[in-house]
Amino acid sequence: MLGKIISFEGIEGTGKSTQIQRLKIFLESKNIEVLMIREPGNTYIGEQIRHLLQHDPNVHNMCPETELLLFEASRAQLVRELILPALNEKKWIICDRFFDSSAAYQGAARQLPKEIVEQFNRFAVGNCVPNLTILLDIDVEIALQRLQQRKEKKDRIESESIEFFRRVREKYLQLAREESSRFFTIDATLSEKVIAEKICTYVQERFAL
Repeated sequence: MLGKIISFEGIEGTGKSTQIQRLKIFLESKNIEVLMIREPGNTYIGEQIRHLLQHDPNVHNMCPETELLLFEASRAQLVRELILPALNEKKWIICDRFFDSSAAYQGAARQLPKEIVEQFNRFAVGNCVPNLTILLDIDVEIALQRLQQRKEKKDRIESESIEFFRRVREKYLQLAREESSRFFTIDATLSEKVIAEKICTYVQERFAL
């Protein structure tokens, strides 16, 4: 069986990390070797960029153009250093975010031109497109309440305004409508168990596992 790419998208507070782990366990039960990755990150270059984008206190004035280019640089390295070799080894890759995040966050929320974001996305990933994108959807107000309950300090992007996240969510839903053959959208307010069951059932049917 050829390798596949499954990406998870959604605003903060949707429970992506939990569902990614559950899907990994499910796929491994089918004797599928899985590589979990996150954006930005995983490579040495990507982790340095992740710190700049999310945690460095000295970059509060980062402009949207710089933010986009940093995400794309991390993405380009990730594709060539980890994703393509893994696909060649017939591994399945589960991505905690991929290029749709730039369309939503830097394109819609930061209001950079759609054409520019799409061009840089294509340049960064080449032909590396997810076979399936799972969108965990939730009302922004509920998501922000969940963030408030976390013990971890909010990073730079998590600290954005409610209007910022509304634009992100609207763009995700638009992408899901426009690319319905690639997206599977699920209500992230359901219980963790129910969400996991729905995702695993869909993946099993989609890829005839």
